[in-house]
Amino acid sequence: MATNMGKTPAELTLALDGARQQFQQQIDFFKGKLNLPTERWDDLWQAAHDRAFMVAGAQKADLLNDLRAAVGKSISGQSIGEFRKDFAAAVAKSGWMGWTGEGSKAAEAWRTRVIYQTNIASSYAAGRWAQLHDPDLLKVRPYWRYIHADGVLSPRPQHKAWGDSGLTLPHDHPFWLTHFPPNGWGCGCRVQAVRGPKPGDATEPPAGWDTVDAKTGAPPGIDKGWAYAPGASAKRPMQQLIDDKLIKLDAPIGAAMWEVLQPLLGMERQLAWWETLDGWLATPQTGRSAVVGVIAPKLLLWLEKEKGITPKNAAIGLQEGLIRGTKQARHITKTQDGLLPEDWRQMTAVLQDPEAVYFDTRTGKLAYVVSAGDAAGIKLSVEFDYRISKTERMAMVVSGFRQSSKIIDELVRGGLYEPMQ
Repeated sequence: MATNMGKTPAELTLALDGARQQFQQQIDFFKGKLNLPTERWDDLWQAAHDRAFMVAGAQKADLLNDLRAAVGKSISGQSIGEFRKDFAAAVAKSGWMGWTGEGSKAAEAWRTRVIYQTNIASSYAAGRWAQLHDPDLLKVRPYWRYIHADGVLSPRPQHKAWGDSGLTLPHDHPFWLTHFPPNGWGCGCRVQAVRGPKPGDATEPPAGWDTVDAKTGAPPGIDKGWAYAPGASAKRPMQQLIDDKLIKLDAPIGAAMWEVLQPLLGMERQLAWWETLDGWLATPQTGRSAVVGVIAPKLLLWLEKEKGITPKNAAIGLQEGLIRGTKQARHITKTQDGLLPEDWRQMTAVLQDPEAVYFDTRTGKLAYVVSAGDAAGIKLSVEFDYRISKTERMAMVVSGFRQSSKIIDELVRGGLYEPMQ
């Protein structure tokens, strides 16, 4: 990150007092996002917004591209009136129908205002987060003060209290990870870098600041979905954010999302899996798991049409115990060989680009197969809706082994394996 040395007075003033204007860190933050198709506004949760651009209900790539371009111009200074024209053009071009706000001038004005203001506010906050972490600035102003600026007619009482008390905390206080503004829809509060607390300033957050409201999933005074610091996760691997979300998305949405992102994130997933596998092998533990793949949209359609099966979500997981031999051994027969570490390293490639996928008519599981010619190829068995906690289920690789193509062919001819692709 650039330091204060060489900055113009205007740039330094912006870094210190948070003047409301466009600046490069804000623009760079938005440019660094990936387009993400979603169905609902909360399909993308909190910090995931640092890496992805979404508009609830927009799932077509061309529509997202046009909406992103419109928002990008807004962040660079375009007025809301100009944004509304671009929004209308994008909707008409793509034929998008049924979006929230459609059909009413008042509702359309509300929806476009929310999109416009939210993206500007969050990108501004992310740019400020980057500025306020400037090492040279932190040397001279290591404290941050909460500045209240909610609407005059309807100020949020907690936001007003934080501002009126002069709440001033070290920049690395955990309060800022959940309370760095904006802290809700339309929130105009901000943070100011200061040398330290002034006499009378509050130097501790109010009691109960970190409790979570069951209705919102956020601390008191923060709207649902806003309990994060915009920009703090901008460098977090996108794959981690996507995996966290995949197990919560309905299967068709999750599968479509990954199909769009796979060309960009496929290598990131593979590298992440190799790092995870190496860690599991180096320091054995129990209870660990990882997302290693996604059920493809065409497979989901086949399952629904041919078998009446709709998995809870599209994510495919793997538990550490399977690669250690104990669970794997239960499934090995005389015609199979267990997988070695170098075989498990191919996990993401097998699930992403299998030679064939079969439906096991005996168990209702999927068999992902990659042939090795005359030698035994890799076969992974995936079970639907495997329980991973009291409230969450996902598809899970439950066995993996090497098996010859001859045996696979026999299973197909015997009607035990039904080809899916």
